[in-house]
Order: sequence, then structure tokens, then C-alpha cells
Amino acid sequence: QVQLVEAGGGLVQTGGSLRLSCTASGLSSRNYAMGWFRQAPGKERVLVATMAWSGDASYYGDSAQGRFTVSRDNAMNTVYLRMDDLEPEDTAVYYCAASRGRGTGPILKLPSVYDYWGQGTQVTVSS
Repeated sequence: QVQLVEAGGGLVQTGGSLRLSCTASGLSSRNYAMGWFRQAPGKERVLVATMAWSGDASYYGDSAQGRFTVSRDNAMNTVYLRMDDLEPEDTAVYYCAASRGRGTGPILKLPSVYDYWGQGTQVTVSS
């Protein structure tokens, strides 16, 4: 049974930082693209950042570019999201996701190509 377990969410002030982690079990992350999406109340789920299985390609959503960094440790079956300079608009539930067999191209930006999802972790940025 595949499980993705997120950790590291919480409450932070504007301008602060957080690091999220997602550890996978039941799969070998070296075969999967792994990334992060977020969903705010009343809005659709959108890409934050994702990284191809090889680590050679990564993609960021517009709001994450320049502030967030995705990384992965395949030996630990874990993907990370470092978030700096957080803004109230970053408040959302952040979901980890894993996708197999989609290559390394920009198709990885699409939530629909992800096979497994975590339960989500809440990030709240206060003004």
C-alpha cells in the first residue's frame, strides 16, 4: 500500500520560512516524479513545485518561482519543499504527490498525471 506522509506545515508570519517534507512508503521514489501542489479554500489545486524522478528537471508554479525550492532524497524516499519569504497568499493545504511513467517534461505540472497523493498539511501565513 502506497502512502505519502507530509510534515512541516504550521503557522508562520509574513516573511518567514517553512520546510515541508514528504516521505513515501510502498514505492521506490527513484521511479516517480514527486512534487507539491496546494489548494486554498474555494480554489483549484495548483502546482507549487515538482521534480522529475531523475532530479534533472524541476518545475515551479508562478507564485513559487524564486521563493520556494524543491529537492529530493531518493535514498530516503523523501521530497522536500523549502519555502522562504512567505506571504498570506501562500496560505493553503499543501499536498505531496507522486507520478510514475510520465517522463521529465512539463506534463509534470498537471495534477491529473499524479498517481498518489498525501493527506495534506496546512500552511497558514499571518499578516
